[in-house]
Amino acid sequence: MEVFLVSLMNGLVYGMLLFMLASGLTLIFSMMGVLNLAHASAYMLGAYFAYTISQVIGFWWALLLAPVLCGLIGAAIEMWGLRRVHRNGHVAELLFTFGLALIIEKGVQMTWGLLPVPYRVPALLDFPLFSVYGTQFPAYRAFMLLISAAMFGAIWLALTKTRVGLVIQASLTHPEMARALGHDVPRVFTLVFASGAALAGLAGVIGGNYQTTEPSMAFTMGPIVFVVVVFGGLGSLLGCFIASLLMGLIQTFAVVFDYSLADLLKQFGLVITSATPFAELLTVPLPRIGALLPYALLVLILWLRPRGLLGTRDT
Repeated sequence: MEVFLVSLMNGLVYGMLLFMLASGLTLIFSMMGVLNLAHASAYMLGAYFAYTISQVIGFWWALLLAPVLCGLIGAAIEMWGLRRVHRNGHVAELLFTFGLALIIEKGVQMTWGLLPVPYRVPALLDFPLFSVYGTQFPAYRAFMLLISAAMFGAIWLALTKTRVGLVIQASLTHPEMARALGHDVPRVFTLVFASGAALAGLAGVIGGNYQTTEPSMAFTMGPIVFVVVVFGGLGSLLGCFIASLLMGLIQTFAVVFDYSLADLLKQFGLVITSATPFAELLTVPLPRIGALLPYALLVLILWLRPRGLLGTRDT
């Protein structure tokens, strides 16, 4: 029970971190149709900006300023880069953002070095909040859950209950009509892209000291974020939220439970021997294949339901 509860809480924390990062990509990828491979780079920049700012004026200012800087960078990328590339189709966007991700990674290495930086949890939140069967749960992880839950609520309210959100949705689904009503559609696109980059930067501020702030963190988080967005369903914030929690729990529980398919079959009276077909595959322990499970689920959902878990379109 101790292992289960501790793993459950850690899985929720990791899942909500994935949601913080994937929510920005949901805005960009599902609404604008932009294949932004540099989205995880904004997450990395947010962590490094937060580290630098916290060294000077403290973590709480970094929590405010780092996402703003990432949002400004995102706005500049959309106005002076993607807006020109967009007319050439998705392949051009893919190549542009892929090259941009490499440039940002090399820029980070040249600025902050190749080694991890000592980005620490703020002292105000560096204490155990409670304990479960003797295992302490840090207060900072509860803070991460609080911030990510507040982000989910704020995004949902902004998109569904405010005039700005309605204008954004209209510009993305019926741009000609929105333009005829006097709305600046290119500016709306810039706002969406900048907001997505700012959300990724906020995830970097919160997650950089929870994990490790180092130059390969974008490459580590980038693929799993795309899995979350596609699995949850394009255009569905709720689907992104559910997929984030699911992937976080799967990856966390896969590490702590040392079982295999052979152990599961044994419960039903089926004993796997060396002569059994695919015996080596059936006896592989779960921790060795835990990192592959999200991608296996992605293939499965695309096969059974191409639009994703709660998606509203197939493209």
